[in-house]
Amino acid sequence: MKLNRRSMMLGAGGLAALAASPFAAQAVRASGKIASIGLQLYTVRELFAADPVATLEKVAKVGYREVEFGGGGYDAMDHKLLRSTMDRLGLTCPSLHIGYDALLDKFDASVAMAKTLGAGTVVLPYMVDKYRNAEAWKAALVNINRFGAQLKAAGLGFAYHNHDFEFTTKPDGVSLFDQLVKACDPELVKIELDLYWAIYAGQDPQALIRSLAGRIYSYHVKDMRADRSMTSVGSGTVDFAAIFKLNAIAGVQHFYVENDQAPAPYIPDITKSFQTLRALRF
Repeated sequence: MKLNRRSMMLGAGGLAALAASPFAAQAVRASGKIASIGLQLYTVRELFAADPVATLEKVAKVGYREVEFGGGGYDAMDHKLLRSTMDRLGLTCPSLHIGYDALLDKFDASVAMAKTLGAGTVVLPYMVDKYRNAEAWKAALVNINRFGAQLKAAGLGFAYHNHDFEFTTKPDGVSLFDQLVKACDPELVKIELDLYWAIYAGQDPQALIRSLAGRIYSYHVKDMRADRSMTSVGSGTVDFAAIFKLNAIAGVQHFYVENDQAPAPYIPDITKSFQTLRALRF
């Protein structure tokens, strides 16, 4: 990718400054092993929608210590009950997914929900088809930048989660992803990098990570079979060790397992991913 990102292409001096920061130093100390493995609850959305408390108990029993809320109707649930359940199980919620329309129309309620669940970061998870053209995307980016500023004022971080279309849709010859990265303030809008979807779109994950050094909030970790279908971590071909070795410059804080297409009964799938990541060294 040919990306023109303000202050993102680090020279030797910039890399040294990043490594010297307390945040980066923490990431370097943790290198070689993921300290705390998370789960995007969209993976188990059918279980969660039916019985959120029991699902959180099952997730914690597997060994996960972080969860990211998304899907399963969590936004309409009793958030105090979810929070007390997490507290009881030793789970934390560093971030959660909130849709574009909700941030437009229910901003205050979205902030209150995030804070009740203990989240420090709001992630915009998806943009529907009507925004994927030059004019609509440009207008949406103004709002996305504004969301970042408003959330910062409310004491929360903000990140954008990619799929494949951001890389493959190119109005006027420039991908939606490149437009987003250029137009949005890197201090206000971080990236939740879904590694599967980036690779699916033909991106070199290591080159992409280097170009986004210091701007990636978290990874979504899911594996890819030889036929490019989605699978649990360890059941596919992605070299996660090689990718995670870059964390000294990437500075990623959270590693969330996600499998949009996890097969029922779901728990074996997330167990396989957890065990693979727990054993991974890089």
